[in-house]
Amino acid sequence: MESNKMKAAYRKEYGPPESLKIKEIEIPKPKENEILIKVHAATVNRTDCAVLSGRPYIMRLFTGLLKPKLPITGTDFAGEVEAVGSKVSSFKVGNRVFGFNDNGSASHAQYMTISADKAISLIPEKLSYEEAAASLEGAHYAYNFIKKVQVKEGEKILINGATGAIGSALLQFSKYHGAYVTAVGNSKNIELMKSLGADKVIDYQTEDFTEDNQKYKYIFDAVGKSSFAKCRNLLEADGVYISSELGRLGENLFLALVTKISSGKKVIFPTPTDIKASIDFIKKLIEEDKFKAVIDREYPLDEISEAFNYTAGGQKTGNVILKVN
Repeated sequence: MESNKMKAAYRKEYGPPESLKIKEIEIPKPKENEILIKVHAATVNRTDCAVLSGRPYIMRLFTGLLKPKLPITGTDFAGEVEAVGSKVSSFKVGNRVFGFNDNGSASHAQYMTISADKAISLIPEKLSYEEAAASLEGAHYAYNFIKKVQVKEGEKILINGATGAIGSALLQFSKYHGAYVTAVGNSKNIELMKSLGADKVIDYQTEDFTEDNQKYKYIFDAVGKSSFAKCRNLLEADGVYISSELGRLGENLFLALVTKISSGKKVIFPTPTDIKASIDFIKKLIEEDKFKAVIDREYPLDEISEAFNYTAGGQKTGNVILKVN
């Protein structure tokens, strides 16, 4: 491969994982306020799946209505600063950095550029590139659950989907705040949920968690496979239900508006904001040994379609890593 060329996962239209092709293109040049990053690792996550397919269609308001604005996929990254623009002083060549952009960062490539003022930070020394990449997308969304409420010590929380990228982070963040956590997951991950701090585990393959006799202050549906209606009886009188998905016909957005002006049980929609603040929180917990991202499996860049298909199947544990360089 020529020295000014790189491999990248490329597509021209929205489509399935098979529409992604590994293409050899020119390495981008950083503008005066940008840095050039040699990408070592990224994840293939639920956000990436939505960016690739253009579904739900609301995603296209941010990524391009008729065709994707960015032909290269990838939202998070971990890598090394290769070059900096003339006006960049916050990073220098050789820095190990990681970051995330939920609208796309073109990180499924050997090199990428990003503005130095975006959501990017130095990688904690204790983390590998793979661990750093796994600590972003799911953890960002998990933090946006937590910061929408005020979790207090001893409060009871149920997390549905406690072994995915969002759920495994939510479990650790909830325990950080001193909550009593009931974790719902599949049979193979019972021990994982316990190791992440779960006080009680429910195997959804053998039990219906909605029949639990415990009442909860918060129910976090980290996979969006339940509903407020099904979980309502599990909530305390002033309990809160939060889902990672819009729900059937966007019901979670509607319910968030309706229940906001009524007394009693409520729905909150965790609109994700302020990725920089999320990264600061995540780094703090990493440095305190209070958060460790869960990694399921790793794929090389040439097998990116397989990585997308596995992630889209909805059965991954934690994060799927893409090893780039």
